Amino acid sequence: MIKLLTSSAFAFCLLASAGAFAAERTVTLAVQNMYCAACPHIVQSSLQTVPGVSKVSVSYQDKSAIVTYDDSKADLKALTRATTNAGYPSEPKS
Repeated sequence: MIKLLTSSAFAFCLLASAGAFAAERTVTLAVQNMYCAACPHIVQSSLQTVPGVSKVSVSYQDKSAIVTYDDSKADLKALTRATTNAGYPSEPKS
């Protein structure tokens, strides 16, 4: 019985710790090919389809997108792939 309880407690701690390492991240992407007023909407829509993205703000003037995401569900590669696939290549802004 004690072995069962110990194993159950260990499994619970292991599963709970995976969520503890996840963090909300914010990145600013430099976005290419935004030439019209509709472009920011397309960029925003493409980023919102990435699992883990919670907030997107796109600026036509700055040619950038500020993205907040859960790094346990999304990564920078997924974000840049989403914009690139929509026709707007992007990279982290320095």
